[in-house]
Amino acid sequence: MKKFFKWTSYLLFTIVLVVCVFYAYAFFSTRARLATKYDITLQPIDITSDSVILSEGARLMTIKGCRDCHGDDLGGKVWLDDPMLGRIVAPNLTRGRGGLPSDYTSHDWLTALKHGLSRNKTPLIIMPANEFSTLTQHDMNALIAYGQQLEDVDRELPKLQIGFLGYLLTSLDAIPMIPAEKIDHTRQLSKAIAHEVTVDFGKYLSVACEGCHRKNMKGGSPVAPGFPEVADITASGNVGDWSEAEFIGTLRTGKTPEGKILKQEEMPWMLTQHYTDVELKALYLYLKSL
Repeated sequence: MKKFFKWTSYLLFTIVLVVCVFYAYAFFSTRARLATKYDITLQPIDITSDSVILSEGARLMTIKGCRDCHGDDLGGKVWLDDPMLGRIVAPNLTRGRGGLPSDYTSHDWLTALKHGLSRNKTPLIIMPANEFSTLTQHDMNALIAYGQQLEDVDRELPKLQIGFLGYLLTSLDAIPMIPAEKIDHTRQLSKAIAHEVTVDFGKYLSVACEGCHRKNMKGGSPVAPGFPEVADITASGNVGDWSEAEFIGTLRTGKTPEGKILKQEEMPWMLTQHYTDVELKALYLYLKSL
């Protein structure tokens, strides 16, 4: 019996030691990645702000998920507060108290949106710039122009903190903590894309789906602990059996032709309901082509 307890103690000690060593590696490697300064050349784009551009910017802030993370008023919010994963805070994007500094420029906006980087060129945490880096100059202009004239919101938020599990999962690339690492920082923004029911326009729009459904749109493992498997939204999945009208209805109402009610936190249909008919038809055409 003494020998049993002795070897059990050795085993437990070894397990604890391995966990501690791996956590130390995860912590220091993640901190080093977050401290990396990127050498980028910022592509200049003209920022115009007429009423049409501002209206489109407001819509893009919705359908691109900005309000989903930063709040309806874009004044920021605590997006996740979990003792193990950490506290993820989407900052106040206005110039109110607790928000962006008064000298935050269109270049700073572009650095964040296209490159996922802060003003000092270090990575922003969780900011899904990989979904924005392929936008056209027209759409980027609309987002930045709208962001620069947001009404002030006075909201001071707690500091972001990465928890024990957050560091471990980041080191394993199991969660998208540092999207800047996934971006081609040399890619130039194209001027614009025709808003027509084409596969090309659908592919352009589908970048917003990649974060969950992957680049091939085939889905797969859960995006985070506690979430369900991600659906295949190509022709080989349920979408392949849906008509165009059924696809549009699903993304506008959150209810599938099979009668399933989609949870907003798992499939953000409250965002996709703001897509135009042309956008939804183009997206359907692209997904059916896969």
